[in-house]
Amino acid sequence: MATTVIVVMGVSGSGKTTVAGLLAARLGWRLAEADAFHSPANVAKMRNGIPLTDADREPWLAAIAGWIDGLRAAGARGVVTCSALKRRYRERLARGRGDVRFVYLRGGYALVADRIAARTHEYMPPSLLRSQFETLEEPGTEENPIVVAIDQPPEAIVEAVVAALGPDAAPRG
Repeated sequence: MATTVIVVMGVSGSGKTTVAGLLAARLGWRLAEADAFHSPANVAKMRNGIPLTDADREPWLAAIAGWIDGLRAAGARGVVTCSALKRRYRERLARGRGDVRFVYLRGGYALVADRIAARTHEYMPPSLLRSQFETLEEPGTEENPIVVAIDQPPEAIVEAVVAALGPDAAPRG
């Protein structure tokens, strides 16, 4: 089954927004940013340095899954960012959707911490990075992820993703 939705995943600071934007532009696909799907309560918790619970994340994941379903129903293709840190979160997004593919932006704590220290995010303080790494369950080969190291320029990451997608990245005729 051809890929119609790519979920760019990884911890905060791994480059999801940058890579997803470049990838969507390169492929000519729609783009969605997972932060836009968070409830005001979730945003307030994160802004106050409180990690989200699985219960907090469920409506957020449901909203992202709804966006994916709407896109698929319209016959469109898209790229969405989502930390998707746990396997069950990825299963929630991909369940019954064999055309959803995950791109995992993999990087070590020190590199990501340096990136976060050098940026400003509306509500994701650097103090939450440790909890993200503690929560992270890297995708296994059975999930068929595209895994890309983040220690290279975003454009090189996008090229690696496009190459891994192969014919799936080609526009529909």
